[in-house]
Amino acid sequence: MNEQKKIRVLVVDDSSIVRKLVSDALNSDPQIEVVGTAIDPYVARDKILALEPDVLTLDIEMPRMDGITFLKIMMKHHPMPIIIMSSLSQSGSHHAIEALEAGAVDVMAKPGGACSVGDLREELVRKVKAAASSRRVAAKAASVARAAASAPSAPASHAIRPVSTHRLFNPGQIVLLGASTGGTEALKDVITQLPADMPGICIVQHIPAYFSGAFAERLNTLSALTVREARDGDLVEPGLVLIAPGDFHMLLRKRAERYFVQVKQGPKVWHQRPAVDLLFQSAAELVGNRAIAGILTGMGQDGAEGLLRVRKAGSRTFAQDEKSCVVFGMPRAAMENGGAERMISLQAIPAYLASAVGHAVPA
Repeated sequence: MNEQKKIRVLVVDDSSIVRKLVSDALNSDPQIEVVGTAIDPYVARDKILALEPDVLTLDIEMPRMDGITFLKIMMKHHPMPIIIMSSLSQSGSHHAIEALEAGAVDVMAKPGGACSVGDLREELVRKVKAAASSRRVAAKAASVARAAASAPSAPASHAIRPVSTHRLFNPGQIVLLGASTGGTEALKDVITQLPADMPGICIVQHIPAYFSGAFAERLNTLSALTVREARDGDLVEPGLVLIAPGDFHMLLRKRAERYFVQVKQGPKVWHQRPAVDLLFQSAAELVGNRAIAGILTGMGQDGAEGLLRVRKAGSRTFAQDEKSCVVFGMPRAAMENGGAERMISLQAIPAYLASAVGHAVPA
């Protein structure tokens, strides 16, 4: 009987304490093997060639070369799944979002001691496994990124679709989206192509605390819609995108015919907080046939059960197709349990959403 091949990981961090904490956490899982560590990108470059790891964990702030610069070099010359480990600070959060845009598969908070790494062990193992399953897509994404980098850049405003002058959507319509690994970039591709007069949009993206605010700010600068991190009691309004804050669940509520969100903690669902299932399940009880709900790329099965409830309530549902996913876990689960009534490529999702709420879509 052949034993399952272990996921080979190289840990890159200038802190010897962090290297040990991360290595010990990963080695505690029988499916993962830390094959080496590196103090900086120059040492990492040589070890990547010698050890051929499947996944890298990469610190952002390091001597001689910062992690973002090294990440961009890797995506250009030796694409592979990389998980960024960033400090819990405003600058660290913005650097983490920059890293995702540059090709990192995922980000997580950098452990600051034995207690915190104990809390993060489960998350770290889960992210490494998701990253390992995304290897083929990561290479493809890097190829696309190289082609885009060689093309003349257009002004940022040209990336936004013209604002529609029609408001044809029905009162009470709402768009619900959930995503995990690879989702920050997928959501950016979707949200930045939607017109400003869409119905209210609620998003649960699996993302660590402190990073969700930077993610929302980044989307807001790129989109015709207003995008912000949700606060408890926020109304769901046309033209507004609410993103669940990291480490908090977001549920849909209704008062006097108006939707608002409840932001709260509570037990994790499918190892996640925020959890897509809780948003979808809360919406299914309220929206009837007035929602358009979808699951994008991600590992696991969070959201599948909730999407099925939304569909059974009469609303339209979809999942991102396998070819365009970084990880086809959550969409696959939604397809297999019947929650997704159709599979749609990432490139086609913006037009589908615009059409589903009543906008005319250019040919």
